[in-house]
Amino acid sequence: MFYTTDRNDHGLSHDPFKAIVAPRPIGWISTRAKDGSVNLAPYSFFNAISDRPKLVMFSSVGMKDSASFAIQSGEFVANLATRHLAAQMNRTSAAAGRGTSEFGLSGLTEASSRLVAAPRVAESPAALECRVTHSFRPTGLNGEVSENVVVIGQVVGIHIDEAILKDGMIDMTLAAPLARLGYLDYAVTDQVFQMARPRTPDGGDV
Repeated sequence: MFYTTDRNDHGLSHDPFKAIVAPRPIGWISTRAKDGSVNLAPYSFFNAISDRPKLVMFSSVGMKDSASFAIQSGEFVANLATRHLAAQMNRTSAAAGRGTSEFGLSGLTEASSRLVAAPRVAESPAALECRVTHSFRPTGLNGEVSENVVVIGQVVGIHIDEAILKDGMIDMTLAAPLARLGYLDYAVTDQVFQMARPRTPDGGDV
């Protein structure tokens, strides 16, 4: 099948777009507003976009608290969402009134960050402390401005629980990070295999 996205006439029961762009890492974003209000919410429009400098982004459908607090304060923390924290992560996706901390709603513990005011999830085995470098609303081909708000942050500090380290590397089977698929589906990393990048176009000299 083929369909154009301007008409979106795929004829399926659900839009397949996000199921194709999958799996996607989950940005479990914690923020603190200038008035002290704390927010914690998961974003599947999230990823690393640069290694030097280390930059990550999350995209919020509308100016929700995470985007608002991050832009206002200039900081956020991206916490690793894992299989054993799936239920708590899902609970933090519920709409809660401004000023209501999702940490309390989900039974999670606020831990102090080192370089930013936003707290991190104490139960998460890894967290990225970030300072905002850019925020904007992207535009489409026709110049239409998206309702999404993109927030880019530079990672200034990284927390890692040594329990997920093995032979000097993060063991993904121990960390068991969650990924977002399409529809209501999630996946967990519990199988890992390696492939060395070929050094020549014909795949030789691996």
